[in-house]
Amino acid sequence: MQELIQQVKDKAGISDEQAVQAIEAVKEFVKSKLPPMIAGNVDVWFAGMAGGAQPKKPDAAEDFLD
Repeated sequence: MQELIQQVKDKAGISDEQAVQAIEAVKEFVKSKLPPMIAGNVDVWFAGMAGGAQPKKPDAAEDFLD
């Protein structure tokens, strides 16, 4: 995520805080354009970029696709 923040800062000439706000705005915009069952993947992707904890994967009993 730091790499993305740095690129946004460099290209837009803005501060760290502004870059984070811009990325959050883009993330929310993308999520709003996707069906709800896919929109959660955006959060997972950004969490992975930030090195954050990944959301718990449902076990087999909860996963209707298995």
